[in-house]
Formats: sequence, structure tokens, C-alpha cells
Amino acid sequence: MKNRNFSIALLALAMTTFVVSCSDDDVETVTVTETETVEVDSSLPIGDLTVARSGNLTAESGTPTEGLVELGADTESTNFVHFDDDFMTELGTGTVGIFLSTSETFTADPGNGNPDLMLIGNVQSNGEMFIKLDAAPDAKYTHIILWCATANIPFGNVALN
Repeated sequence: MKNRNFSIALLALAMTTFVVSCSDDDVETVTVTETETVEVDSSLPIGDLTVARSGNLTAESGTPTEGLVELGADTESTNFVHFDDDFMTELGTGTVGIFLSTSETFTADPGNGNPDLMLIGNVQSNGEMFIKLDAAPDAKYTHIILWCATANIPFGNVALN
């Protein structure tokens, strides 16, 4: 009987708390407007990509590397490197780095911070790919090199004209 009385008292307390806490003594009106959430992929250009330089990849080291590569800016003046949908390279060996370069030859110079190379990304997959750049690349960068660090060989390069 004690447990039943205790249960009834507990239920009464809970209902009183609910009624008191939900009373409209201090009513605050909140207006909710419907908003639409839009996901923006910052790695994609906004509007059209105006191509400044482009070229077709030349395969190296026996890889199947090929495709059109473009360097340009979107309508917001954000710079991108664009690999067209015909882009293809070897993907089974590990990480393939994408470098802006001053020549078609990958020449590492770690002691000087690789002054003739600038890593801009890694190959994620074959097909179309955009790489957003922090700023317009220096004019000294005339090529893009695909470099496989695992095998220590170039997979391909493209002269940007």
C-alpha cells in the first residue's frame, strides 16, 4: 500500500511540475521562418570556368595516363585546375601527387623547399576532377606533373599553353 501511495504522489508531483513548467506566465513569442539548407561544395567552380591555359597529359613510366587538363578561374575569380572527364591514370600503386612545375621533369629539392614544384593535391579517382587553388599560380609554373611517391616515378605531365 505504501508503494501505491508513493507512486500516486510521484505521479501527482510530475503532473504538477509539467503544468507549472508549461504555464504561459512568461510567454515569449518566437517566430520561425522556413529556411532552405543549401550544401556548397567549395571544390567546385561557381558558374563557368574561364580557361587560361590547358593541355593534354603525356603518359610516362608505362602508365595509361591521359586526358585534358585546364587551369582557369570561375565567375567568383577562384582559381582551379580541372581534369576533364577523359582523365585517366594508374590508381593501384598508392598516392599520386599533382604538382605545378616549372618543367616537365620532377626534380625534388627538399633543401630549398622544392622551389620549382608546388603540390596542389592528389589524384582521388579517374574522370572529372577539380582542384581549388588558394591563388592564381605564379607564371613560372608551366607544367603539371603526376608523381607517384610510392614508386618514385612520374605517371605523366602536361604543358599548360
